[in-house]
Amino acid sequence: MRILVIGSGGREHALCWAIAGSPLADRVYCAPGNAGIAEDAECVPIAATDTAGIVDFCRHNRIDFVVVGPEAPLVAGLVDALESEGIAAFGPTAAAAALEGSKSFMKDFCAREGLPTAAYHRFRDADAARTYVATHGAPVVVKVDGLAAGKGVVVATTSAEANDAVDAALGEGKFGAAGAAIVIEDCLAGEEASFFVLVDGATALPLAAAQDHKRAFDGDTGPNTGGMGAYSPAPCVTPAVEGAVMERIVLPTVRAMARDGRPFKGLLYAGLMLTGEGPKLLEYNVRFGDPECQALIMRLKSDLLPALLAARDGVLRDVDLRWDDEAALCVVMAARGYPDNPSRGTEIRGLAAAETDPKIKIFHAGTRREGSRLIADGGRVLGVTALGTDLAAARARAYAAIGKIDWPEGFYRADIGLRGVPSR
Repeated sequence: MRILVIGSGGREHALCWAIAGSPLADRVYCAPGNAGIAEDAECVPIAATDTAGIVDFCRHNRIDFVVVGPEAPLVAGLVDALESEGIAAFGPTAAAAALEGSKSFMKDFCAREGLPTAAYHRFRDADAARTYVATHGAPVVVKVDGLAAGKGVVVATTSAEANDAVDAALGEGKFGAAGAAIVIEDCLAGEEASFFVLVDGATALPLAAAQDHKRAFDGDTGPNTGGMGAYSPAPCVTPAVEGAVMERIVLPTVRAMARDGRPFKGLLYAGLMLTGEGPKLLEYNVRFGDPECQALIMRLKSDLLPALLAARDGVLRDVDLRWDDEAALCVVMAARGYPDNPSRGTEIRGLAAAETDPKIKIFHAGTRREGSRLIADGGRVLGVTALGTDLAAARARAYAAIGKIDWPEGFYRADIGLRGVPSR
């Protein structure tokens, strides 16, 4: 098969790496890709949001299957456009991708279907939102309605922080059209986890669980980011928790979306809070998480490509995936200034030395080549990912590899995975 992966981040590098290893894949392309992806796939200079360009490339290069990585092209209807041209694609339609594309849609859906989630209110007027904050008090969580690359969520511990978030979205227009509406919801207490399922419209196949780290700095401080690290498995997601999530959240969602004429096919990612009352849904994403995908791919022993094809073709009931018993951990190295104003154009050295260990894989998220030089070209730049007999061993291996990378202009969190290590 001739495969095209859409995107340019660490998640897409992990997908290209896994798909390139499939005996079913004859040729793997990535649009637009990055310097690391170029080692595993042929990069083509087409933006992930260039629907017409992608469709045209698929026609002229006899692409058999398209795997869409990021959320923006999914919400914009790339899968709809491809399938209408007879090009098979992995990912939800625009109608199904509304689960991530609109927080208002997702929260109203949860309320209508009785899914366990935080109480919420929706606002388009800043004064009304501030009045609600004054009445309700803090802590609250303020979320912009549309896509904001993981940066549109503020966990406000004070009313002043909540009002600042309201003003940024509704007053200052910081997030553009994505922030024209906001959701303010109760702040849930517990432990967060990421739960992934492949869905074919009717059947849902659970994948391994993971936990990520959203805040920029150690100790879960600093601004929210797209993710600074992740690990799998997540000790807090026990078989009992998995069963509860499937029964109370995932399967009702799959059934309701099909009933409403929005059948979901692709990867459904449930962001969870494990509370004293059981798991509750924080958010839905409609694609692999980043950097959770990097950790999951390292643990996957089965061929990923047939599973993605089965989800698209509606035959997931025939699929069984095998996972490595070892733990995987991914530490993100980001450019200084991320997430607000990351520096670009600095050189990265030492990756070859860092990858000599066969249980280390460095997934590129924001890099480009200038001759033989590797250049940082994004906010999140590298995902140093390791396997280990347990989480502590994976942590030690990942940080040892980071110690061999020469990039003074980068930074990373030193506490990725600590909360999952029993001897913490």
